[in-house]
Amino acid sequence: MRQYLDLLRHVRTTGLRKPTRAVLRSTGEKVDALSLFGYQMRFDLSEGFPAVTTKRLAINPLIHELIWFLRGETNIAYLRENKVTIWDEWADEAGELGPVYGKQWRSWEAPNGETIDQIARLVEGIEAVKRDPTASVGRRLIVSAWNPVDLPKMALPPCHLLFQFSVTQDRLSCQLYQRSADLLLGVPFNIASYALLTHLVAHVTGLGVGDFIHTFGDVHIYTNHLEQVDEQLTREPYPLPQLKISDALTDLRNVERAHIELLDYRYHPSIRGEVAV
Repeated sequence: MRQYLDLLRHVRTTGLRKPTRAVLRSTGEKVDALSLFGYQMRFDLSEGFPAVTTKRLAINPLIHELIWFLRGETNIAYLRENKVTIWDEWADEAGELGPVYGKQWRSWEAPNGETIDQIARLVEGIEAVKRDPTASVGRRLIVSAWNPVDLPKMALPPCHLLFQFSVTQDRLSCQLYQRSADLLLGVPFNIASYALLTHLVAHVTGLGVGDFIHTFGDVHIYTNHLEQVDEQLTREPYPLPQLKISDALTDLRNVERAHIELLDYRYHPSIRGEVAV
């Protein structure tokens, strides 16, 4: 995970201080951010699973959130059942978030009333490329969560808003575009989430894993996280863990926590920071 530490160090030393709309709930104080626009990291997933090791990554919430996305859900009831609280700040009293990621991934509404399951189409497209590597869909394996019509109805506009897959020599790679990224708290979660998604899609389509490429718009460190960043940058990374996916998994709509196991995950102590909302 030196790629992540390199980015953390780069923004800490060269990021420009900018005002933000973010507020700390504990004090009501607005916080600034050290910000950088435009950056890219690349991870070879065959070398190990990119879980940050210089602090503890919350694996269970990460897995359950991705399962929730893949099920097409937008109510936090499933997350609450599994003791995941990361979306609580944005949900209404009924647990609703509006048409966020799961809705767009699984049932994007077309003008004619049709709903489009982008994940199902993605898998169909990958299968088509396996049959015929020259298939035009090979450069169109894209899923978008950025639906301008639905944005006003969303509790939070999507940050990780578009991803594209590519099949090359029987390996599946994924590139994510993330418009806004909280570098201390959010980015380690995002890296691991999309690495896991790539593994899951590769598993159900019978492919090996290639690269995960993480492309950023505004990547930032909130000023209330500077001490935590400095602490993390003193730590030496451990070897990456390995991911194991059960052969019982055959359909992305039926992913269960028991299908996914992270092996040999060694990490430094947790580093906590208050989320600015």
